[in-house]
Amino acid sequence: MTTLLKLGGSLITDKRGEKAFRQDVMRRIANEVERADNRSPQRLVIGHGSGSFGHVPANKYGTINGVHSDDGWRGFTEVARVASELNELVTGELWNAGLPAMRIQPSASLIAHDGVPAQMDVMAIKAALDHGLIPVVHGDVAFDDVRGGTIISTESLFTYLAGRLTVRSIILAGEVPGVLDDSGRVIPQITPESAATIAHNLGGSSGTDVTGGMLTKVTDMLRLVIQNPSIRIHIINGLETDAVLHALLGDYSGGTVIHAGSNA
Repeated sequence: MTTLLKLGGSLITDKRGEKAFRQDVMRRIANEVERADNRSPQRLVIGHGSGSFGHVPANKYGTINGVHSDDGWRGFTEVARVASELNELVTGELWNAGLPAMRIQPSASLIAHDGVPAQMDVMAIKAALDHGLIPVVHGDVAFDDVRGGTIISTESLFTYLAGRLTVRSIILAGEVPGVLDDSGRVIPQITPESAATIAHNLGGSSGTDVTGGMLTKVTDMLRLVIQNPSIRIHIINGLETDAVLHALLGDYSGGTVIHAGSNA
């Protein structure tokens, strides 16, 4: 069984700036992943958002809405370049922590249909997992047969991978303690049945985020658990020391869990 761990762009970068990598945060999380792997080895795919690297040029060029001009295509390549640059920094910290992390660029094989992943070669990811490696993917650009080009979020990638890998759980580590209610308290569980009652609590992200905020993330994950009722999704605060460690070990009690509820 495979675990998918997403490190949010707002967690590993400062999205209020441009290309502002939070190396100290990433280094700590890399060490937590390594400690978890030592205690309980598992098949793990790590994905991360683009944060202040990819979202700034993506917002400038409106890449997610489609690419139809020479200037737009130049922006498309710029988004791809800076997203890959952040991926190199993330993978470097994982490698420095002693983890066999391997960069896999989604846009090399990803084709979308109107903003949704339609095709992607996952054979390299499967081979990496079979050999005990940790594939590292990221939110990226994609050629799109409707929009010309677009941007695919890490959550959308995870949804695609969950249909092609045997996934047990998904961990979404951001900079908030979970999904919050009107009083600022964490909602411990969300199911498809309860989603309508908390939708008004879900807003956008701080800083520039062209792929949507918490609403988009929760909506994507609810769709995923409806399609795959055995998967549990945990939204946690990656700024909390050892939260990633305990989430990977399955004994983290905070955050918000998204699951299929009575459909499971």
